[in-house]
Amino acid sequence: MQEQSEPRQAAIPASPTSGAEAGTGMPQSVVAGMLFLGLLFFILGFATWLNGSLVPFLKIVCDLNNFEALLVTSAFYIAYTVMALPSAAVLNRIGYKNGMTLGLGLMGAGALLFVPAAQSRYYGLFLAAQFTLASGMTLMQTAINPYIVRLGARESAAMRISIMGLFNKGAGVVVPLVFTSLMLADISRFSESELAALAPSARDAARAVLAQRLVFPYVCMAGVLFAIMVFIHFSGLRDIAPETDVQDDAATERGGVLRFPQLVLGALALFAYVGVEVIAGDTIGLYGHELNVANFGVLTSYTMVCMVIGYLVGVVAIPRWLTQGRALLLSAVLGLLLTVGVATASKTGTGLSQALLGWSGVPLVPDSVMCLALLGLANAMVWPAIWPLALHGLGRYTAQGSALLIMAICGGAILPLVYGHLSDLAGPQAGYWIMLPCYGMIFWYAAWGYRMRSWGRAAAPA
Repeated sequence: MQEQSEPRQAAIPASPTSGAEAGTGMPQSVVAGMLFLGLLFFILGFATWLNGSLVPFLKIVCDLNNFEALLVTSAFYIAYTVMALPSAAVLNRIGYKNGMTLGLGLMGAGALLFVPAAQSRYYGLFLAAQFTLASGMTLMQTAINPYIVRLGARESAAMRISIMGLFNKGAGVVVPLVFTSLMLADISRFSESELAALAPSARDAARAVLAQRLVFPYVCMAGVLFAIMVFIHFSGLRDIAPETDVQDDAATERGGVLRFPQLVLGALALFAYVGVEVIAGDTIGLYGHELNVANFGVLTSYTMVCMVIGYLVGVVAIPRWLTQGRALLLSAVLGLLLTVGVATASKTGTGLSQALLGWSGVPLVPDSVMCLALLGLANAMVWPAIWPLALHGLGRYTAQGSALLIMAICGGAILPLVYGHLSDLAGPQAGYWIMLPCYGMIFWYAAWGYRMRSWGRAAAPA
């Protein structure tokens, strides 16, 4: 990314505001680019939302408590902090398209590491595989998020990211269903009570048999990733040109990206957001398991369906009826209300899901689980809105700003662990109170923080 020098990149219009996008559609070049990126967002979603089903699975296979099981999520998301700046340096040298290709290769290598991990059932190797997989995803995210922001008009950036979110969260709907059919079939044989009744050697053998179910899916995943890597490498996707709309005065040079409060505060809001998104998506299966919900393995799909609905609202409403800032504010308010619902609603009654889902034939879930799934609706527009608001006006610092925002994804590593610790101490439902201050931070950024253009004063809305 742009630090001391600019990468040599083929020009693509930074913000085309004429032509089809200014009217009723989008230019053909933008649509073609979005199709390529949609494929990549689907892959990122597939790898990301597999964690929601993987956490309770590995809890059984490796005999873990809640805190230990959520290290799966931590190892995955901490890679975004560790690898974001190295990813920026790599992209500065090889460009965005080659960075996407390299990221896919790293993801494939991480998927292959699951094979020896499953065969050995060594938990540290599972965590190493997660870290490697997420390192490739970090490189991908650092490249494709500013790419999609700059692929068209900035005012409609959240709409384009919402479309990408449909691919990403659509994968999140599919993944738990696939995982459940392949790896959670007859899972009742491996319940805590069933395993406790076995002799130690038989118990270990049963866990080994269960672990082997991971081998085939991850080998297939690696093959698909390597195939798409080759496809993207030889595709016609072009690199984006660097932005030049900021004045590089001495003060900005000294402060770098930290001179931009809309970015720094956006990174804090993104830290909080990723934490609550991961808690809602990755712990719902674990929470359902604690409540003896029969279909706990597919509960992540409930959250993802709600997120898909939220993204569809964003595609339709932004910027026609909702500004990016207003969409973020509404999301934060809904998140605050639903958090209270998760932490206080019934753990046995199903009135809420009966009212919302009774007509569909979908299995009903307890009210507190339903509120947790509905957080997907509140979370959907946060990521698409924060990115364009935080990167606005950074000019040649856009690439480094993107790396800072990617580093904020470590919220998904830290906050679920806090939840896991609280759930072990005070109970799974009480642990969800950790989300309340997180949505409070998002609310503050949506109401005031994104308007700031220098520390100590505000500017007009971006």
